Amino acid sequence: MIKKSLVILVGSVFIALGINLFLIPYKVLDGGIIGIALILNYLWGLKPGLMIILFSIPVFIIAWFNYREYFYNSLHGMIISSFLIDILQPLVGFIYIEAIYSSILGGVFVGAGIGLMLRFKTSTGGTDLVAQLLSVKTGVNVGILIFIIDSIVVLCGGLLLSVDTLLLSIITIFFVGVTTSFITRKVSTIS
Repeated sequence: MIKKSLVILVGSVFIALGINLFLIPYKVLDGGIIGIALILNYLWGLKPGLMIILFSIPVFIIAWFNYREYFYNSLHGMIISSFLIDILQPLVGFIYIEAIYSSILGGVFVGAGIGLMLRFKTSTGGTDLVAQLLSVKTGVNVGILIFIIDSIVVLCGGLLLSVDTLLLSIITIFFVGVTTSFITRKVSTIS
């Protein structure tokens, strides 16, 4: 229990730092519910962590009725990561690097946070939880499923925001997917 709590905290910190230090300064998107929350932040200034919680409710309702273990294992990850995203938002603009490198590092940080949680059978919920559930049903690597879902969100966000957002976000989700796949490649052997 202590190990899983520590993994949730460390994974959440990676996600929050990736978003605030590397994605938000250039209006770059991740995919899934995080991407939707970032779109709402960029368009209307809404708090991304709060939006993640609100948009995760339907997924958690499905998990409650069909996959209780995933519900319990992901609820803490979603709440803590969402809280840290909003708490660490003052870090936006703290580091300045070129947009392309920021997109890569943002993808690696977010992918590391998600992958670490998934490796220990927890997650941030949202579409990560959907991908985890689909992975169990289909046997397809969870990182690949996250990549597909993320691509859909990023395409929509790019159309709403800008071509730069679209291109930088494609780079980001590529690195989120690769990093998550790398970290979770032996997830079935973890107990």
